[in-house]
Amino acid sequence: MAQVNDTIQAVSALKKLSLEELMNIEVTSVSMRPEKLTEVASAVQVISGEEMRRSGVTRLPEALRLASNVQVAQANSHDWAITARGFNGLPSAGGILANKLLVMIDGRSVYNPLFGGVYWDVQNAMLSNIDHIEVVSGPGGTLWGANAVNGVINIISKSARETQGVFASATGGSLLQDQVEVRYGFRLDSTIFCRVYGQRFDQKNTTMASGKSALDAWNMTQGGFRMDYYPSKKSTLSLQGDLYSGVENSLAKVNNTNGQNAVAHFTHLFSNESDIHVKVYFDRTWRTTPNSAKPFFYELNTYDIDVQHRFPIGSRQSILWGGAYRLQQDKTAGSFIPKNRDMPLLSCFVQDEITLAPERLKMTIGSKFFNNVFSGFEVQPSARLALTPNKKHTIWSSVSRAVRIPSRFDSDITVTPVKFRSEKVIAYELGYRTRPVDQLLLSFSTFYNKYNDLRSLDSTSNTQFPIILANSQAAESWGLEFSATFQVNGAWRLRGGYTHFEKHIYPVSTKVLPVSVAFEGVDSKNQFMLQSILDLPGTIQLDLVSRYIDALPAIAANIPGVPAYFTFDIRLARQLNPFEISLVGQNLLEDEHAETGSSKIPRSFYGKLTWQF
Repeated sequence: MAQVNDTIQAVSALKKLSLEELMNIEVTSVSMRPEKLTEVASAVQVISGEEMRRSGVTRLPEALRLASNVQVAQANSHDWAITARGFNGLPSAGGILANKLLVMIDGRSVYNPLFGGVYWDVQNAMLSNIDHIEVVSGPGGTLWGANAVNGVINIISKSARETQGVFASATGGSLLQDQVEVRYGFRLDSTIFCRVYGQRFDQKNTTMASGKSALDAWNMTQGGFRMDYYPSKKSTLSLQGDLYSGVENSLAKVNNTNGQNAVAHFTHLFSNESDIHVKVYFDRTWRTTPNSAKPFFYELNTYDIDVQHRFPIGSRQSILWGGAYRLQQDKTAGSFIPKNRDMPLLSCFVQDEITLAPERLKMTIGSKFFNNVFSGFEVQPSARLALTPNKKHTIWSSVSRAVRIPSRFDSDITVTPVKFRSEKVIAYELGYRTRPVDQLLLSFSTFYNKYNDLRSLDSTSNTQFPIILANSQAAESWGLEFSATFQVNGAWRLRGGYTHFEKHIYPVSTKVLPVSVAFEGVDSKNQFMLQSILDLPGTIQLDLVSRYIDALPAIAANIPGVPAYFTFDIRLARQLNPFEISLVGQNLLEDEHAETGSSKIPRSFYGKLTWQF
């Protein structure tokens, strides 16, 4: 019971932190080292584990809606289209064509080289294990490599030391039929902490525009472990892994999925200004559609080792450099030639952070260099400048070059002699963060991106292969991102944001088919999110998340648009130590609405009982 009280007190303390303390939370995704959120020279938003819990979300893609600089659209019961700064792919593609966002879970990339995106249906992280999510909109290729073109999402788990004791929850509802989660944390001695977990859920069908069932129910079972070893105050070793298996329906087809991963991290601090970090991981993903008219099969094994070292030069420079080797091996069925492929990726980077004026002006320059089997040698340089005249204001700007390397879909289903090149972007950003009063933090960022060699569908004179994939499009995009956090009082916090996005895609060849524009992305121009976290007397919690998403325009008669929608979720909870009882309603404004594709997402309700000691 003492541990329960300690946990509740820690959560209460987090909610009552001053805004200054909350905004001093450190992020690592921008510079690969911890730095205060208020001083980061990038458009980054942080979603805390507590904010996820209080929102009532049950899936990782739902949690990403809490960052207003990410475009999230649910295609059906199990598929999502997620991107930053546009290019979310053809709406009917269910999200698999969204290929300009890099996503990592504890440093393990979940990028898939088959289509260049993320299979969100199998990213089933247990939300209570997540410490926070860092969402960076804008290129991150200098540090993180290929495909960090429009943004980086870094999902960071709690250590095993932070999850000691027993946690269990049971959920039942209308769309989420049932979900059970169990976690046990323990320690072997004063330096070794461990946890194991397991979870299972069953999700019901959504409906199609015709009113018929989409027949997209699915289920998944997942388990895993984590161990953190602290041999000294300067060294840390962590080992973690997961395995999952699931079955999902898609109209007349049944998809079987399973996978496993294991990750090891080692960090050693030489001093406050110098450290070394080594990461090694293995990831296997497998899926098949055996009962389809054209059976689909895909297996991918990924092996990765990454080393990075930071050290100072004098009192005003900090050098970060490193190298990595990744080998991805896959097996496919269908139209891919060759059926099986080895895809090695060798990379190195160097970055120099220069203090031009102590505590006021910093410049960061660097570049990533890598070689891949599809497009060969690539370079991704960047330069950032951050001015902090005082603790209440930060102004930053940047210019970056990033590339998206070809996927197997781009290179290995084209039987004509056209070599697909990498897609390229030059990105310009300008941002400003300010805290006009102690209770309010505001962040603004603007951007302009220039793309070349974008994917296109080109016509040919070859009657056997009249359409090919090529690099015959270019584009410009620009927009504004705004976010804010307001601590109304000790019991009430508001956070939210607004994003405006525009783009213009145009052909650079007369052979480009008109549908090529939609193939790259049909994106909404405006979106808004507001989250309210309120503590009422009697340990009652009342939380609300509202959002507005602009319309997706129609592309053709057979590709209709998606209307704009506004909706909200409500969570009502009561803490009765060691239990918490919560009721959640999602998408409450309408019976159902479409977000992308042909399925409609229904209004839903669920109840949840959580037990922790």
